[in-house]
Amino acid sequence: MTLIRVWFGIALWKRVLGGLALGVAFGLLWPAATDSVAILGDLFIRLIRMLVVPIVFVTIASGVSSLGDPKRLGSVGGRTIGLFAVLTGIGVAIGMVLALIVEPGIGADLGSAEPRPLGDPKSTYDQLVGIVPTNVFEALVAGDMLAIIFFSLMLGIATILAGDAGKPVASLLQSAASVLFQMIRVVMETTPFGVFALTAGAIAANGLAVFTNIGLLALCVALGALFQMGIVHSLIVRSIARVPLPFFFRGIIDALAVAFSTASSSATLPVSLRVARENLGVPTPIASTVLPIGAAIGKDGTAMYVGLLSLFSLQALGITPSADMLVIIFLTAALAAFGTAPIPSASLFMLAAVLNAVGVTTEQAALIVGFILPFDRLLDMMRTVPSACANLAAATTVAHWEGELGSTSPARDAV
Repeated sequence: MTLIRVWFGIALWKRVLGGLALGVAFGLLWPAATDSVAILGDLFIRLIRMLVVPIVFVTIASGVSSLGDPKRLGSVGGRTIGLFAVLTGIGVAIGMVLALIVEPGIGADLGSAEPRPLGDPKSTYDQLVGIVPTNVFEALVAGDMLAIIFFSLMLGIATILAGDAGKPVASLLQSAASVLFQMIRVVMETTPFGVFALTAGAIAANGLAVFTNIGLLALCVALGALFQMGIVHSLIVRSIARVPLPFFFRGIIDALAVAFSTASSSATLPVSLRVARENLGVPTPIASTVLPIGAAIGKDGTAMYVGLLSLFSLQALGITPSADMLVIIFLTAALAAFGTAPIPSASLFMLAAVLNAVGVTTEQAALIVGFILPFDRLLDMMRTVPSACANLAAATTVAHWEGELGSTSPARDAV
């Protein structure tokens, strides 16, 4: 019992790093024995695969239904959702462009994942029509992610439109999401063992060269985050909200620090509410509407990462994406980012939804997750920062549109 308490008393990310270090040592010093521990990695991959479909279905439906009555949200809610949709699309595009330029996935070893033909490509018409499932249960069983995403969005919207009659369904979806988050926590506790086995196998097969691709991926995440904040968010704040950039970034530094340290949009929300009101002059009604919506759907850092990681995955699998595939990845990644739960590493579980839409199997997507997960804590910390920045930029912009920016602080004088 003492050992168990000590084990769980150590932060999970530290245990994951420990598993990574042991896997590297095991793969270098005893490569012939890595097959004996491969079962740990295989079980870990199966656990991830087990969760993919329910997570995509429940988190998107519950996320949409949690937005509440659109009539109550009014113009603030409409403008907020529209702005986040634009930012999400831009984020996905940034990630995809970086992946195409840097090509971080070329040469990455994914263990047992191998390049495979994707079959005869579907026409654009068939791909669009296939988004609407004829049988949602068949779509769930088959893991048809585009159809699942479409039905999830429809279910969430219908729940809102049903008003009081839809509240029990909304509560059920929220409850199911909470249960799934706990399942994710349980599965994540097995991460150190899965990481140990997967890393040992990769090191035994390829040596330390396996870290080259991770370094390139981290570089792309950092560049993407800097571009989002330094160009995209800055243009919105300065050109649309007409707030000086030094004033804005000084005012949100506390929220960005919490976002980096916690890697969670939800954990950042209380600090974001405070700095929006006290430092930026966003009125409480607007801040309390925009920022919670942002915590639910405004994750353009995640959008950038999902777009980047999708192309990283295709590169690692030796698949050259066509123009149609790039369009599908863009649209699916944007929808997946909207539905990603605001908890650390949640975006990795949504990756299968994007890859499945272009013919990559769930098993191969799970191997990508296993390859990235040991390093995802740092990547998650980096990509949460632009998400927090985007939420505060959106709150500032919406307050300006409503003619109320600076009504509670010296912000108006700074404009």
